[in-house]
Amino acid sequence: MGTAGYAETYAASVNDPEAFWLKAADLVDWDVRPRKALDDSGAPLFRWFPDGALNTSYNALDRHVLAGRGGDTALVYDSAMLGRKRTYTFAELLTEVENFAGVLHGQGIGAGDRVVIYLPMIPEAVITMLACARIGAVHSVVFGGFSADALRSRIDDARPDVVVTASGGLEPKRRVEYLPTVSQALEAASHPVRAVVVAAREGFGHTAAQFDGAGGAAWLDWAKLAAAAQPQGPVSVAATDPLYILYTSGTTGSPKGVVRDNGGHAVALAWSMANIYDVVPGQTMWTASDVGWVVGHSYIVYGPLIAGAATVLYEGKPVGTPDAGAFWRVAAEHGVDVLF
Repeated sequence: MGTAGYAETYAASVNDPEAFWLKAADLVDWDVRPRKALDDSGAPLFRWFPDGALNTSYNALDRHVLAGRGGDTALVYDSAMLGRKRTYTFAELLTEVENFAGVLHGQGIGAGDRVVIYLPMIPEAVITMLACARIGAVHSVVFGGFSADALRSRIDDARPDVVVTASGGLEPKRRVEYLPTVSQALEAASHPVRAVVVAAREGFGHTAAQFDGAGGAAWLDWAKLAAAAQPQGPVSVAATDPLYILYTSGTTGSPKGVVRDNGGHAVALAWSMANIYDVVPGQTMWTASDVGWVVGHSYIVYGPLIAGAATVLYEGKPVGTPDAGAFWRVAAEHGVDVLF
């Protein structure tokens, strides 16, 4: 957006914000199209697109497949830690998400239920987030590697029915075992969790079976559940229904949960992708962050996929695996158009 375009856009947003944001809402697909952009009757608490209904997972995946772009790249997993790479098309990622939504559904998860995600930067993290959105569940991602007490405090506040985790995560000089941390968190939490779903990774010392019953939860293997799951379609939710809860670090007291809704979130990200980052379908964006942070939620997972662009999921430290040249290796190798 050039200087002239910015001035015109800014004037439109200020002069008639209701019309401006209703037009922006055209960037996403709705089950019930909103006729009102902002409900400010409860100010300072605001509700965006209060009469609209949609599904965020549908906007990130299904609509691109239905538009004939199922074979286009959606997700590029690049693990500097393992030297592995994998690419998912929109159709392939949709299949994975539909299936894991079936896993969650099989565990009794539905609209409004909470799921805590304690995963490293692996495709299962993106899949779980989108699977929650698909069935109207509310996810809360906890940065992989946080302490047992940090995880416990978020479990007690979010009150999830299910925790999704992995055997462990990888740091440049060590492997971090996740399952003992999750077990300690469940044992210390006052809120009971029904089930822990574990994505097994090679090279770690613990399995789900070893912890079954810990914290009063059933510990289940991702692959076994996925093999028997019934794929789930997108559930229509109110635009004002919550999509996720993400907690502050807790450095100034107890962590505070920030709730993002479905409608306002999807529209804001779609608008920013087009007007701030200038990303269009078919391009590739790499946000060198982590899904445990809000930047990762917005611009690793939801923003690029809603825009129909490919996103890079990088497992490693861009300045330390092995050095800052990783930025340019990834950009060149995967044809990155926009680097955040």
